[in-house]
Amino acid sequence: MPDPAQQSGSERKLRAAMERLLAGTAERTDGRLLKENLYREAGVSRATMNRATTVLEEWSRRVDGTQPRDQEIESLRSALSEQGAETRRLHKRIQELEAQLTIAATAIAELHVENQLLRGEDRTRGITPLRRPGSHKS
Repeated sequence: MPDPAQQSGSERKLRAAMERLLAGTAERTDGRLLKENLYREAGVSRATMNRATTVLEEWSRRVDGTQPRDQEIESLRSALSEQGAETRRLHKRIQELEAQLTIAATAIAELHVENQLLRGEDRTRGITPLRRPGSHKS
């Protein structure tokens, strides 16, 4: 890195922007390690960045084309997609189990009624049906 006293104001801005981007503390951009973000983060024009060849050489060495933060973002997107698929699979399984539970509860209720009838228990004996007003037969 050159002596700061020998750097132009634009080079200082570009180096400061590079450090922020590499540290993941971008202030003006989304933080991706792109040259477009470098000049925007520095607040200089693309042409000014392109004239700062020593800064661009250092950028290329340090970034090395790998863009680790972009890889991290893609990794997180992939994990999110997998979790979404797992969530959908689990929701479907829950619906299947709820349907089975409904079938089982219905079968148990029917067996319970059938068992009562077989034992001669009729719970409807003490129930008086409701009649509509005016339909009294004396």
